[in-house]
Amino acid sequence: MLRKFAHSSLLPVLLPVLLISAACGGTKAFDQAADPSASEAAPAETVVVAPDSTQNDLQEMVVVPGERVGPVTPTTSRTELAQLFGEDQLKDEEINVGEGFTEPGTVVDLGEDRRFTVVWTDTTRSKPLMAKDFGSAWKTPEGLGLGTSMAELKQELGDFDLYGFGWDYGGSIVLEDTALDQYHGDLFLRVRPSQAAIEQHREAYEAVVGDAVFESADPHMEPLEPVVYDMTVYLNPLGS
Repeated sequence: MLRKFAHSSLLPVLLPVLLISAACGGTKAFDQAADPSASEAAPAETVVVAPDSTQNDLQEMVVVPGERVGPVTPTTSRTELAQLFGEDQLKDEEINVGEGFTEPGTVVDLGEDRRFTVVWTDTTRSKPLMAKDFGSAWKTPEGLGLGTSMAELKQELGDFDLYGFGWDYGGSIVLEDTALDQYHGDLFLRVRPSQAAIEQHREAYEAVVGDAVFESADPHMEPLEPVVYDMTVYLNPLGS
């Protein structure tokens, strides 16, 4: 599938994004402004209290790539998002998707650790393309999310490849051919070392910088102790 990217370049990741933009009138990438009219959401309907099942999903704070973000599924609309969380918790914005491009989105503000953003497939906000900008409480069923260490990643994935640091898509993890290959193309995790670690281990850092693929077992990675700082999940197949 186009969404699966090869180790030699991120182009196959960006290519499906470009294909979606051709259909939707914009350009998408991993990670703000365009036509202001694009941020106008459909009129909000009466907000109802979230059912118990929604509260349970939120307590779980589980992200299943390709399937759901808590109670949000591939068919959840902007109106339904308000019904789930309340209109006061939502803010429609143009969301930065990388390289200076933006797309229609809705920030769901449930508090610093529980927040996330839905990026829609088009300006009607009727179907979510992906979710991003997660707080640290959101985790995959395997426990992966913001703050996950390299050691924890290795425990779940086994040995894996990642892109070098210090550029727009630096630290992107390659899930293909890992223990979580089923998430390949639906889950994107990025890691980075702290500024203190970079300054303390400058030589090691410079050895793993740039648009190139490195192994998680690279000896320069260990002293840097990078952690996950960004998670993006797709809820709908690109082009659907």
